[in-house]
Amino acid sequence: MLGYGIMLPLLPFFVRAQDGNAAIAGGLMSMYASIQLVSGPILGALSDRYGRKPILLLCLLGTGTSYLLLGLANSLIVIFVAVFLDGLTGSNLTLAHAYVADSTNAENRAKGINYSQLAFGLGIMAGPILGGLLSGYGLSLPALVASFIAFANIAFGFFFLPESLSPEHRETKPISQAFSWAGQFTSVFRQKNIQRFLIVLFLLNLAFAGLQTNFPLFSNARFGWTPAQNSYFYLYVGLCGVIVQGLLFAKVQARFGERRLIPAGLAFMVIGLAGMAFARQSWMIFPAVAVVALGTGISIPSLTALVSLRVSDSEQGRLMGGNQTLLALTNIFGPTIAGISFDIIDISAPYWLGSLFAVLAVVIWTMSDRPPTIDC
Repeated sequence: MLGYGIMLPLLPFFVRAQDGNAAIAGGLMSMYASIQLVSGPILGALSDRYGRKPILLLCLLGTGTSYLLLGLANSLIVIFVAVFLDGLTGSNLTLAHAYVADSTNAENRAKGINYSQLAFGLGIMAGPILGGLLSGYGLSLPALVASFIAFANIAFGFFFLPESLSPEHRETKPISQAFSWAGQFTSVFRQKNIQRFLIVLFLLNLAFAGLQTNFPLFSNARFGWTPAQNSYFYLYVGLCGVIVQGLLFAKVQARFGERRLIPAGLAFMVIGLAGMAFARQSWMIFPAVAVVALGTGISIPSLTALVSLRVSDSEQGRLMGGNQTLLALTNIFGPTIAGISFDIIDISAPYWLGSLFAVLAVVIWTMSDRPPTIDC
């Protein structure tokens, strides 16, 4: 995630360096999300069959190669190839969550997922800072450093990372089924004991999927913020996430348990997103965002843990791949919904819609809160 954090904010500048425009940069991100929509379930299913470690190392190889291509890019075609490759092999987070699910039991799974998300958050927070510093020496240097990090990660994983999925727990269905995207995608959502959980996860991600791209427009229109002020704000958001995931979650999870944390987290999201829409002065946005960070920080790892407990060990990769598919869908539709509502309805409309999505998630959760069973 450190390499990802380095590269993500710089991608539009790579496009501009090759005489591209904002529409091309946006199209690249949509292409990336669309490819992950297909590749996520397939890579997850392959990890169920062959183990997490080899597929994870393969994904890291694709990531490192794509960053290297970006660093050497001399045309828009090379940039498109690099982004396509990273999207095709970009299931690092999916496989990391499946690895955590393999390595934890019912009591500490939510805690393990939370710590993995804390690591992701730290990488996302530090990456843009490092990328900004390195970009002062040219665009190639950040890309080459990100590529080096990915390749070093491969070496570390190869020599020191143990396999988490034992052979007796692996998938035994024909290999051809692993490459059937429709089969992998629908097999996850056909399991009735997790359908509503996955819908709640989808609504949770949809609630704020468009806000990252929309917030700079919102803050500029309402508060007159500059890009520099927005960068400080994103640093604040990252710090809120670190505090919730690094300090608070373990304590509240041990005391209240996942089932109580999920509706509480969803309620905090409703309140926080509505607070962002209400904010008329710049200082008001900070407590509202802190409430949103609290809501996502306690609800997402709790919900992910409970969903993973409802499927067998041999299906964890497929499940996490299905989760990535949902995330890819929200990354495709979320920015579009936020942009259209911002332009047509009101500049605060994306936040009201996000709050509404969180309300729907609360309603669906209350309908799906049942003791877990495993489909075998």
